Amino acid sequence: MAPLLYLGDVAFAPYGERDPAEVVARCERIVDHLVTSDAGVIVVACNTATVLGIDALRARWPELAFVGVEPGVKPAAALTATRRIAVLATPATAQSARLRHLIGTFAAGVHVHIEPCPGLAALIERGAYDAGELRSLLAPLCANVRAARVDTVVLGCTHYPFVAAALRELLGTQVTLVDTADAVAERVASLWRCSDEQRARLRVFSTGASAAMATLLKRCTGLEHAVVEHAPI
Repeated sequence: MAPLLYLGDVAFAPYGERDPAEVVARCERIVDHLVTSDAGVIVVACNTATVLGIDALRARWPELAFVGVEPGVKPAAALTATRRIAVLATPATAQSARLRHLIGTFAAGVHVHIEPCPGLAALIERGAYDAGELRSLLAPLCANVRAARVDTVVLGCTHYPFVAAALRELLGTQVTLVDTADAVAERVASLWRCSDEQRARLRVFSTGASAAMATLLKRCTGLEHAVVEHAPI
C-alpha cells in the first residue's frame, strides 16, 4: 500500500471550458505544491489537464513520474464490433490536438463521433448528477450519439463515470461505455516503489469549498470516510 494525497482543484474546476494557458498554469502551481509534499508519482486525474498540460509538466519536472488520464480511444477501437465509436468530452478535450492524435494513432479505419459536453462536468461538480437538470443536459447529447449509430462510447472526462447510470439509460444497453480508471491505476502501481518505512495513509485536499465534494467522495471506494482539508493554492 502507498501513501496517497488527493488534491481537488474545486476553486478552479472544471477545466474543460477554461483558457488552455490558464489550465497549464494551474497545473504547474498544483504540481509545485505536491512536490513540497514529497510526491514521487503524480496522476494528472483530468482529461483536459492531461491533453493540455502534461507535456509542460514533464518538461519542468523531468525527475517525476507523471501518469495522464486520456480518453480511452485505444480500448474503444479494440472493443467496437461496428467500427463506430463516440467520445464524450469537455469542449477543450474535444478540440485538442492530443485527441486527434489518439484517434489517428489508435482508431484508423474507425468512425469516431466526438460529442462535446459543455456544462456537464460543472453540473456533476455541483452534485446535480441525480437531478432532472442532468437528464435535460444529457438528453440532446445522447440523441446525437445514438444518431451516430455507435456501439462504444468513451467517457472522456473523469467526471463522467459519476453519471454512467444515466448515460446507459439514455444510450441503451447495446452501447458499451469505456472508462480508463483501471488502466490508470495499474500504471501507477507499476511505477510506485514503496519502502518498508512508508505506511498507507490518505489525505484529501480541496482548493475551495464544495458541498458536492463529500457526496462525490462517498461514491469512491476507499474515500468514503475521508476528511477534506483546505489547500489555499
